[in-house]
Amino acid sequence: MTGGGLRAQLRTKDGWAVAHAVLTVTDMTGRQVLREAADGEGEVRAGSLEPGVYTVIATAIGYQPIASTAIVTASGGADLGVLVLDRSGAVDLPPPGPWTIDPVHSRVSAVAQHLGLSSVHGVFGAFSGRLQIAGNILGSSVQAVIEAASIDTGNATRDEHLRSADFLDAGAHPELTYRSTGLTPAGAGRWTVHGELTMAGLARAVDLELSYLGTGPDAWGGQRAAFRATTELRREDFAMRYNPVVAAGIAVVGTTLKVELDIQAVQGEQLPG
Repeated sequence: MTGGGLRAQLRTKDGWAVAHAVLTVTDMTGRQVLREAADGEGEVRAGSLEPGVYTVIATAIGYQPIASTAIVTASGGADLGVLVLDRSGAVDLPPPGPWTIDPVHSRVSAVAQHLGLSSVHGVFGAFSGRLQIAGNILGSSVQAVIEAASIDTGNATRDEHLRSADFLDAGAHPELTYRSTGLTPAGAGRWTVHGELTMAGLARAVDLELSYLGTGPDAWGGQRAAFRATTELRREDFAMRYNPVVAAGIAVVGTTLKVELDIQAVQGEQLPG
């Protein structure tokens, strides 16, 4: 390093920048002499200090603080290099910014009981969405759109019925939409996502139980993050009351629907070409 000034790079264990980190510098008496926030690349560039030995503490919301020693030379500068912050709960999250859901490598499925004996599995083949990861993870958000007519249970007659006004009413309401309104921590790498689901023209509050599965590079030079989420819907909340009974008095379709989301999201505003 040339010239004066304090320099440092704040990173996660995976090498992501911690853009909202703060460096606090104290002298040997414990007096604070400097406090500087990292820029968008996780870099800290602070002014010159008097030569001597200092304690440097790096903090960031959602991360465990770390302390290190800085020896400032006669030039008034010290280069601390890379300071690695561990995510609280030992989970390193994706870096802040937009992430686009990749429908080719994601799956939106639903499971309903049939005759109280077996399960009917369906998938939605057409959907899109975006996650906005915030520096403070609790400020993150998600929004998604699913095409109602893309439901596929492997039975054409049943699928047409599901698209009808008895269920999804895809002709009048071609899209299901979900918009989050907040997050609540539920454990290491897990959150409850609070949001609003609009289906068949009705909007209802729906919570998703979300797990973060990790981040890594893909074959196209980008970065991907993986998530899994589940929820349970009551059909009557969306006015889907069609439910004849067979002779034994057993309902044809169960009253609840389990929804499972396996999501891959690509860093940035667009999917790879």
